[in-house]
Amino acid sequence: MSYENAVSEHYTHGNLMGVIEAAITKLGKTTDNVTVDDLGPIDEFHTGGRIATANLLDQLNFSYPDHILDVGCGLGGTSRLIANQLNSRVTGIDLTEEYIRVGNTLCSWVGLDNQITLHQGSALSMPFGDESFDGALMLHVGMNIEDKEKLFTEIYRVLRPGACFGVYDVMQVNAGELSYPVPWATAATTSRLASPDEYRRTLDKAGFKVTKENNRREFALEFFNQLKAKLAANVNPPPLGLHVLMQESTAEKVKNMVENIATNFIAPIEMIAQKSR
Repeated sequence: MSYENAVSEHYTHGNLMGVIEAAITKLGKTTDNVTVDDLGPIDEFHTGGRIATANLLDQLNFSYPDHILDVGCGLGGTSRLIANQLNSRVTGIDLTEEYIRVGNTLCSWVGLDNQITLHQGSALSMPFGDESFDGALMLHVGMNIEDKEKLFTEIYRVLRPGACFGVYDVMQVNAGELSYPVPWATAATTSRLASPDEYRRTLDKAGFKVTKENNRREFALEFFNQLKAKLAANVNPPPLGLHVLMQESTAEKVKNMVENIATNFIAPIEMIAQKSR
């Protein structure tokens, strides 16, 4: 099995569409009246969910009528938030076929399928023309990509001059052996963590200028500790949430994330970069 197939298999649920449809019914909604906010708990698979997305977007200059690229879009939650709030066009790309298939369906449910297109494919070789997008972002993607130099060079290629690029990835902030599984990898074989220094270096080599960097460690600890406490209390989980994506391994992955962040081996880091004009 190729490395990319192994990564895609890690994220594949198998019956995600059916589970989400059942959850919508439990919420007292239908596919005709479900909203972007209703879907928020499941479709932004990264530390802090919607709150983290909003924090990153606040630092970017996206606006109507920009065309935005969502790299490693997953189910398209970030794409839907951008389209819904800014009325922008958004194109997403992700390796996992199930995520793309389900994500496009969710876009149609909330009436955003005319503004959003999600593609199945590799971010290392995107089917988009040079200078196609006015901005880009990627949230919790680089942890599965080894060749970050190629990744950032490809993103640079498809952005217009002056475009902003926002990154929110888990990064290796100190040496140490991580506890697995974690949300992005069952074992170290599909984990490709890099340090903030490596991100800055490869972004710079691709042609970007990093203008801002934020370590979100404390925010992440609070987020995962709250999630861990809910799991320990055996509180019935809501119909939609990240537990749907992580399934039976949710408790172990959350426990390991708390441990890995608390020991200061890893932390989610924001970086804002700009393509030279």
